[in-house]
Amino acid sequence: MEGFLWILFSFLVIQRLAELALARSNRKWMLNRGAIESGENHYILFIVLHSLFFVSLFSEFAFTSYHYSRVFYLSLSMFILLQVLRIWCISSLGRRWNTRILTLPDEKPIKKGPYRYIPHPNYVIVFFELLFIPLLFQAYITAIVFPFLHLLVLMVRIPAEEKALEERV
Repeated sequence: MEGFLWILFSFLVIQRLAELALARSNRKWMLNRGAIESGENHYILFIVLHSLFFVSLFSEFAFTSYHYSRVFYLSLSMFILLQVLRIWCISSLGRRWNTRILTLPDEKPIKKGPYRYIPHPNYVIVFFELLFIPLLFQAYITAIVFPFLHLLVLMVRIPAEEKALEERV
């Protein structure tokens, strides 16, 4: 079980780094088409939050003994579902998906995929990832602290995104 979890941890780190590379490529593509970036001042909060999440997850898992529990299969099922939803969000936005706030002045917000139903589905998914991923690893402190910190960062992020979308015209 622990070997599987180390592989999963490595997968998560590689996945997040790949997403940052994709976001950097998409950012360049959008800026070349006249996109306007906003909210740069708080972007560091996301970097710090997600970096500390992995440090915390690693620390709790590596330095405490792991005992199989029934929560594992529920958490694994939720993790898989959240990955499917994450891919749906990214593919729905296509080249416009980003970890930064970028708007193209002449384009309306995308309203397809999960964005038809709620305005910020990716943030909901990340909230639940920050809860269920630590539960897989029995990192209970991480599972309590990081969803809460995510909500605090969103109190800055979502208003900044909404303002950028309103000002894009």
